[in-house]
Amino acid sequence: MIDAFPLTREAALRRWREFLPRVTSYGARRNAVRPPHDDVSRLSPAIRFGLIRPEEIVRDTLDRHTLGRMEKWVQELCWRSYWKGWLEMRPQIWRSWRRRVHELHASLPEEQLARARQVSEGRSGVAVMDRFALELRQTGYLHNHARMWWASFWIHAERLPWELGAEFFFQHLLDADPASNLLSWRWVAGLQTAGKTYLVRRSNLERWCAPSLLADTTGLERLEDGCVTAFVPRDHADLTRHPLTVLGPFCPPLKGRTGLWVHADDLCLEDSPLASCQPVTVAAFTSLSTYRRLGLSEARIQSIHTALTDGLTRAGAHLGCTTLLRDTDSTAQGLAEWVKAERLDAVVALSPYVGPVADALPSIRQALQDMNVPLHLLRRPWDDTLFPWAKSGFFPFWEKAGRWLAFQDSQPCLNLG
Repeated sequence: MIDAFPLTREAALRRWREFLPRVTSYGARRNAVRPPHDDVSRLSPAIRFGLIRPEEIVRDTLDRHTLGRMEKWVQELCWRSYWKGWLEMRPQIWRSWRRRVHELHASLPEEQLARARQVSEGRSGVAVMDRFALELRQTGYLHNHARMWWASFWIHAERLPWELGAEFFFQHLLDADPASNLLSWRWVAGLQTAGKTYLVRRSNLERWCAPSLLADTTGLERLEDGCVTAFVPRDHADLTRHPLTVLGPFCPPLKGRTGLWVHADDLCLEDSPLASCQPVTVAAFTSLSTYRRLGLSEARIQSIHTALTDGLTRAGAHLGCTTLLRDTDSTAQGLAEWVKAERLDAVVALSPYVGPVADALPSIRQALQDMNVPLHLLRRPWDDTLFPWAKSGFFPFWEKAGRWLAFQDSQPCLNLG
């Protein structure tokens, strides 16, 4: 089933070309949950790995349609950048969630942990929710509307810790994006937007689900309108907003032997600010020990390896240099060994987003500093433009982003970075 979701750039571009003629109907059909989900692009894993970029998709869309006509589609693409920008200015929320997950596994009563396992294994007793849990486990995918329903069921109907539900999604979703996954769960729980929760309702399921999904009505009475009431948990996170780290959008002049580090947060180096740099070698690192520690599913691990191999191969071909893909206990260790073997004077990379890759940056910087080798991180122009606008809610963000996109759309040559 992993083949249903593009995990190479070539496959992602092919899927996008197939879906592009249908984007005009996206706004009307996007909420319908009808496997195999032809009403949506199913490009989310490719976008998450940067095999195809949101700005590419927006550019292609606005080349054919006006922003006014395609606003809902473009908004959905920009939600990803909004979530990322919001979390980049509040990275402590990611760290707080990771700590909280460990605390809950260690401190929750066994009966509550057992119930969490039952629900996540598709044994809750509510047939449609169990079907969604099994679909996620078997395919690595859930339609966004189904994700919201299931998260609401977990939090507000089952009264289980949202942090563990977010962990379940993060472990199994092929498109598991740290920002989108974490902050969407917070939103459903009523933590992301004060006073606003998302409650699953039978009438909403019946409106948008394919009839086959509701053929088994076991337990559906638990979701009758009004039966599920809000259960807003305590927020353990510090919401302080910090200044966005300043990163250049252009590759600085580099002397000596430079190596380019490729990671799974951005795998289209040939269409990036690093496209014209001249490294002597390109390297990427996997870490099975890290994946196991995070509890990632085999399909999720396979998707990382497939996407990373594709991105590394294309980068090497574009830049005309050798490539290295190696599994290591830590990225810092792998980079240090690579730098030493290749006698590198500097390392460049696109900056990883808040999440597991960025978690390694302090140890990476220290390892390279010990070797007197600088690490230069760049931020894409699209991110550099949009991230600073993610200071508060989405709609103030969209007011600025939409105005910027409308201006770009009015120019003879669309320039989105």
